[in-house]
Amino acid sequence: MAQGKQKFKPQPGGVKKPSKPKGMKKGARTIAPRKATVVAQHKLKNILEVAIRNKIEQDVTQNASTKLHKRLSVLKMPATKGPKLPAGNSKV
Repeated sequence: MAQGKQKFKPQPGGVKKPSKPKGMKKGARTIAPRKATVVAQHKLKNILEVAIRNKIEQDVTQNASTKLHKRLSVLKMPATKGPKLPAGNSKV
């Protein structure tokens, strides 16, 4: 039998690559950590936004108080005892 012809052609490349499973993978999911530079930029951006907002508020109150005859006072909202909800958490 060793002298007979081969009954099939050999596969080119030898080993087949395993196909990737489609859909969801099993196991725990991990979220990649944010890069330190991105976190620092986001923190700086928030600090600058707050500073600009405060400066605009001061300018507006100063301009309004110089134009009025009475002294202008800015009232702040009283603190509530209920749970505070986070306002607009955005991820960068």
